[in-house]
Amino acid sequence: MYFPDRSVTVTESSLSGHLCGAARPGHFDGVCTVVLKLFLLSGASAAVFGEKDFQQLAVIRRMVRDLDVPVEIVPHPTVREADGLAMSSRNVRLSPEHRADAPRIRRALLAARDLLKSGERSAETIADAARGLLEASPFLKPDYLATVDEETLQPVATIERPAVLAFAGFYGEVRLIDHVRLLP
Repeated sequence: MYFPDRSVTVTESSLSGHLCGAARPGHFDGVCTVVLKLFLLSGASAAVFGEKDFQQLAVIRRMVRDLDVPVEIVPHPTVREADGLAMSSRNVRLSPEHRADAPRIRRALLAARDLLKSGERSAETIADAARGLLEASPFLKPDYLATVDEETLQPVATIERPAVLAFAGFYGEVRLIDHVRLLP
């Protein structure tokens, strides 16, 4: 896939510096590079990306837009376990106690979204609702909880346009991510 002396990569500079990108500098540049190569090699006219990793989806959409790549990006809703936990290959690495606790992530995000439905527009108040439920876990170590604009991924103070409440946290060494859309 790569020449040993490769020197060209695709760099994304606006959407990838925070959230998951803060802990993984350069990760999304690698994603952009390999996805663009796959698009070029395959001649694809459409590609499906899961919404579970909404930051990756946003980065790929931006790359396609900015580089005029003739590929339609089709989002696919997050697939969930029966108890609401976002499906991930990482879930099998959770201890039984951690696995039993992990659905709290989805419950916390939905509780926060419910505040928006009842008229709350303060991003801080909405995030605090989720934070309280997340921090009540004796096992979960939050990495971030952030309310960001759905398109730009920049932090927002007030929910005035589509936004996302995004979470990442650790159960032991297992890092899980999830989010909920906030539609005013």
